[in-house]
Amino acid sequence: MKIFQNRLNQPFTYTFLICWIILGFSALFAQKIAVSGEMVYTAAGDPISNGVVLIKDGKIEKVGSAADISVGDDYQQLSAKVVTPGFIDAHSVVGLAGYFNQPHDQDQLDKSKAIQPQLRALDAYNPREALVTWLREHGVTTLHTGQAPGAVISGQSVLVKTAGETVDEALVAAPQMLTATLGASVSRNYKSPGTRAKSVAMLRAALLKAQRYAKKAANKDTDKRPGRDLKAEAMAQVLAGEVPLLITAQRSVEIMTALRLAKEFGFKLVLDGAAEAYLVLDEIKAAGVPVIVHPTMVRNYGDTKNASYETAAQLQEAGILFAFQSGYESYVPKTRVVNYEAAIAAANGLAFNDALAALTINSAKILGIDQRTGSLEKGKDADVVLFDGDPFEYVTHVEAVLIDGKIVHQK
Repeated sequence: MKIFQNRLNQPFTYTFLICWIILGFSALFAQKIAVSGEMVYTAAGDPISNGVVLIKDGKIEKVGSAADISVGDDYQQLSAKVVTPGFIDAHSVVGLAGYFNQPHDQDQLDKSKAIQPQLRALDAYNPREALVTWLREHGVTTLHTGQAPGAVISGQSVLVKTAGETVDEALVAAPQMLTATLGASVSRNYKSPGTRAKSVAMLRAALLKAQRYAKKAANKDTDKRPGRDLKAEAMAQVLAGEVPLLITAQRSVEIMTALRLAKEFGFKLVLDGAAEAYLVLDEIKAAGVPVIVHPTMVRNYGDTKNASYETAAQLQEAGILFAFQSGYESYVPKTRVVNYEAAIAAANGLAFNDALAALTINSAKILGIDQRTGSLEKGKDADVVLFDGDPFEYVTHVEAVLIDGKIVHQK
């Protein structure tokens, strides 16, 4: 014992011992996983038969056929019939709307005022909500969520991974988008506006006010700058192109109005819902605006009366970038599963690979995270899902889900 203590008193030996301990623990806890699939869909090229995805420290290390990739003994091995990138739900209210469907877990829409751009989903998102777990167990690894449609401006959305015990652990980006709505649902929720024209007038007025605020805030004379205005600040981010404006517009009339507003004020527009997009495909394509298409199986009433199972296929044929969403449901369980929405679209004219792309890489492109996730490629986040069959079949089960290289669900 005395000899050991004497050696610890020597600076070099002590430093060596500490480094040895650190290196030992680093090797012990290094995350190295090899995922094998009878069919691996990378969303970055052709599917790979008998493929392998190597994962190291949360990132994808290598992707290829089993014949070309050597798997070391230090890799934990998982296998399944089908392997895909983690699915991305491009628009949801999960985490704000809870599965209890009671006032205490329904934060998806504040009905006190029709224009509230200052509201942040970041401040209301609950990563421990049971619906987050439910979506994760179905293969959804990234979630764009926030306030529900139904207000002229309902608030700022947030982008999260479906793992993590706190918002900080789950967070990818905030604010992700500012959310707005055009259509009859706004008039049902608020006394003012009472008409569609009034909704648009209120939205334009808010944008004009933000223009004036941004101009004053940029004054070199600090004494002449306005006091902080949370509403105007949020709107100014949209006008500066820092945050897209997500406008829920189901009818062709509202879709065209949204396109006109984007042209007038020069903001980045993302169309949400677009139930009647098939009536104005040329106009959407000419504007270069992406679409987060309505849930394929949405109920056909009100603004979505003319929704079609074939909308996704028509958007694809027109060359319009689109993604799938679970959307907002006013009834339990408060959410849909994007896998199944894509499945119905695939049964109604949309090719399998195109449906998968809309759930993964295309959704990532619309959300601006395609350099990080959305496909199985070297260097990207290791968000991977393992299935025991066709991911678009209701009888198929999720065998395992990995987020950032960690197994967060396993059958």
